[in-house]
Amino acid sequence: MLVPPGTGVSKAVELSGRFLRVAAGAAIVFVLGALLLGYATVSRSLDLARADRVERENARLSEELGILHSRVSALSDTVRAIAVHDSRIRLLANLDPNDPSVQLAGIGGPRDARQLTTTGGILDRRSREIRVDLDALIRRANLLASSFTEAVDSLTIHRARIDATPSIMPTAGWLSSAFNASRMHPILHINRPHEGIDVSAPMGAPIEAPADGTVISVGWETGYGNTLEIDHGFGIVTRYAHASRLLVRKGQFVHRGDRVALVGNTGLATGPHLHYEVHVNGKPVDPLRYVLPEAIVD
Repeated sequence: MLVPPGTGVSKAVELSGRFLRVAAGAAIVFVLGALLLGYATVSRSLDLARADRVERENARLSEELGILHSRVSALSDTVRAIAVHDSRIRLLANLDPNDPSVQLAGIGGPRDARQLTTTGGILDRRSREIRVDLDALIRRANLLASSFTEAVDSLTIHRARIDATPSIMPTAGWLSSAFNASRMHPILHINRPHEGIDVSAPMGAPIEAPADGTVISVGWETGYGNTLEIDHGFGIVTRYAHASRLLVRKGQFVHRGDRVALVGNTGLATGPHLHYEVHVNGKPVDPLRYVLPEAIVD
C-alpha cells in the first residue's frame, strides 16, 4: 500500500515473491560489492602508504650506505698509507718487505662484489660491496698489526744490541800499547799475548762503561791488580785492569758512560794506565774495533 501524505488517494502495489527475492539478492550483491570496493580502496591506500614508507626508508639506507662506502674508501686509503710506513719501518728494522701478493690480500673488494652479485637490489649489492671491502680491510689491518709487532720486536732487539755494543774509549788518555798476538812484556821481559790495549792516563782518571751491561766480576787478580768485568750480552764481555779503585759491585747494571773505576797502576804495571779487553763469544778481539774513530786518542 502506498499512502500519500495529506488527502491523496492510496494505491495498492503487488510484488511477487520472485521479485522480492531478486531485489534482496541484488541488494546483497550491491552491499558486498560496496564492501569489497571499500576494502580494495583502503588496502590500496595502505599499500601506497607502506610503499612510500619503504621507499623513503630505502632512500635513507641508500644515503647511509653511500656515506659508509665513502668512509670505507677513506679507511682503505689510510690503511694503504700505513702500509707504506710499514715498509719503511721494516727496512729500518732490517726485515724483508712483505710479499706484495700478501700486502694486497683482499684489496679490490667492490669489483669482486659486483661480479658475484649479478642478482638482487641496489641496496643488496651495495651492502655486499661494503661487506667485502670491510673484510679486505680487516685482513689488511691484521697483516699490518702482525708486521708492526715483528718490526717493533726487531727494533727492540736492535736497540738493545746497539746499547750493549761497546763504542767509546773507557778513559781519556794515550794509546800506549795495542792489541797483539805476541809482545814483549815490559816487566816480565818475555813474549806473551797482549789481549787488549793499554791507555795511559793520569792516576785517578775516571774509567767509564763503554756500553750497557751487568758487572760479573769485581776484585783483585794476579798481574792485573784491581780488575772488573762487564757482561754486555750478545756474547760481548769487557775487562778493565790496573784500577786504583773499583766503584761498582758484582751484579750491578751499568749504562754507557757510567763510572765503574779509577785509573791506577795496581798489579804488574810500570805506571798509571788502563788495560782494556773486549771478548766476543769467549775470544779476545781488538778493542779498537769497538771504539768510534773520534773516541780514539793517540
